[in-house]
Amino acid sequence: MAQEPLLQVEHLHVSIDETLPILNDINLLVHKGETHVLMGPNGAGKSTLGYTLMGNPHYAVTGGRILFEGLDMTQEDTDKRAKAGLFLSFQNPLEVPGISMSSFLRNATRALTDQPVKLLAFQKKLNETLRVLDMDGVYADRDLNVGFSGGEKKKAEILQLLMLSPKLAILDETDSGLDVDAVRTVSRGIEEYHKKNDGALIIITHATKILEALKVDYTHVMVNGRIVETGDASLVEKVNREGFEAYEARYGKRE
Repeated sequence: MAQEPLLQVEHLHVSIDETLPILNDINLLVHKGETHVLMGPNGAGKSTLGYTLMGNPHYAVTGGRILFEGLDMTQEDTDKRAKAGLFLSFQNPLEVPGISMSSFLRNATRALTDQPVKLLAFQKKLNETLRVLDMDGVYADRDLNVGFSGGEKKKAEILQLLMLSPKLAILDETDSGLDVDAVRTVSRGIEEYHKKNDGALIIITHATKILEALKVDYTHVMVNGRIVETGDASLVEKVNREGFEAYEARYGKRE
């Protein structure tokens, strides 16, 4: 008997203000434990798809539907999607003055589970996770992302991923702007996520540094708001060799 998909996107059409089409007939199946890579040139619609899956109200679904564990999430609010097990890391994480990293993670854990968070168990898990990411314990007491470097912000996103343990994590340009050592650390955090649960990943990127240490199950190339090719990990190598020019020539560039 075939395993039911964790995420099922069917003929999804998305517009801004219901007037400007930006995603066209997106179809995607993601099963537990899988790693999917979404590649494409700038402006292809990769981040838009991530935001739409997470329920960003700026983007209007004008056709199709989004199912998560068989439940229709197409019109649900972001908080309900998060409680169901969806997670999105931001390409440019926001700074949140006045809220420490530790407080944010405790509040997020409590909101997701609707259960009180035991302080000692939470602190133990936080310290262990900080060590996995080579992050000093002082980060837990600093205001969320305030004064963090680009690399530190990306590590903080992976810290949230490991602490919250979602069923499906969408990582948007997590390797953007990272040096080689930071990419290795973030990759180690992603490996740890896979090791500790059977969650799935959608990694949005136009580079491939972060993929070198990961097992990729499916690769999707996105151009002009459409998924135009799907393959295995070898498709990443093809894109590295040939770039996106041939795809843009065939399917057009977004103006």
